[in-house]
Amino acid sequence: MRVDLPGPAGRIEGLLESPASPRFAALVLHPHPLLGGTMHNHATYHLAKGAVSAGGVALRIQFRGVGLSDGAHTGGPGELADARAALLWLSGRYPALPLHLGGMSFGAWIALQLGCAEPDVQGIVGAGLASRTLQLGFLPACARRVAAIQAASDELGPVSEVEALMAGPPSLRRLSIVPGTTHLFLESLPAYRRAVDASWEWLTSPRSGSR
Repeated sequence: MRVDLPGPAGRIEGLLESPASPRFAALVLHPHPLLGGTMHNHATYHLAKGAVSAGGVALRIQFRGVGLSDGAHTGGPGELADARAALLWLSGRYPALPLHLGGMSFGAWIALQLGCAEPDVQGIVGAGLASRTLQLGFLPACARRVAAIQAASDELGPVSEVEALMAGPPSLRRLSIVPGTTHLFLESLPAYRRAVDASWEWLTSPRSGSR
């Protein structure tokens, strides 16, 4: 279902999908707007579909200046404000459901910033952490549960760097490496989707302390 949300720059275009009896709600964010990222990006699509398959409501949005969303790209602060507005809308629509965030690359960066700062967010799924181009130094101190999905040959986020960022107890951190893929996971989308599904299940399971 297409939705229009109120945002700090005006209209935010969104796409809302839900199973029959949702058990959580997730905001899913897309890659860099200036590099072709939209809510219809393949990796973002699978993040949202994976959330729905795990029993969640999934809200995808277009950042400002993308699609029918008002405004212009700001490089991070405005997009973070867009995400915060969308999360507020989602929590108001589903006040009884636990809140989670998901994102791909730039969207993962925004999701992690927002999720680690918002006490109402229980967990985050981040795909394609771009440690070489985006500031993720706050991640080790994040108190939320985080599931990361990384390409084995990610040119923007080498596995060794992401492993260091994701260091922590297994109750709070889960890292999936998708073999034979680069940053966009195009070489093996089925393997990426399997990692997505497993990440949502881990994040939203009451037994999330085990891998």
